[in-house]
Amino acid sequence: MNDQDDIDLYRAWVGGDRKAGSALTERHFPAIERFFASKTQGGAADDLVQQTFLRCVQAPRDSFRAEGSFRAFLFGIAKNVLFEHIRARTRGQREVPDFAVSTIVDLMPGASTLLARQSETRLLVMALQRIPLELQLLLELYYWEEMPLSELAEVFEVPAGTIKSRLFRARNLVREAMEALPGSEDEQRGARTLLQSWLARDKG
Repeated sequence: MNDQDDIDLYRAWVGGDRKAGSALTERHFPAIERFFASKTQGGAADDLVQQTFLRCVQAPRDSFRAEGSFRAFLFGIAKNVLFEHIRARTRGQREVPDFAVSTIVDLMPGASTLLARQSETRLLVMALQRIPLELQLLLELYYWEEMPLSELAEVFEVPAGTIKSRLFRARNLVREAMEALPGSEDEQRGARTLLQSWLARDKG
């Protein structure tokens, strides 16, 4: 799989080729499903995944620039779908959500941790849910989806240098959040090991 293949499939899809759409959706479905898994309640994730792919094919033809990454384009849509979902759920509250400050625990109490099946992964997911949502998304896309700085810059619409500084802050915050969570010594040790495996990517 390469991004040019994605671009060719996407162009065919918006041109009416349903088989191309099915192939592209199947290819990226697991990552988009994972994106919403720890940020929603109940069955909302399924609906948001569908909205993301629907908006992808319905987007104006000039909204995706071929020189960019299709994956970044898709996750940018997913980010906007998530933010709109949260704004709708919190409408009527005194303060408008600030995703650079508020955590998913603040915005969506009871958000799922089903993404985490092992205890150490659960602690890490819970820690991610306790840092500002924009930084949570940044860490997940960088480490779980292995998106390079250039693609992250497209998703968040900021320069790559800003992404680097935000990653630095996010790492520190998630480490602090994880240490503050209740858990057995073995769970904490396992979670720290998992976090270190993330950070080792930056040294490779």
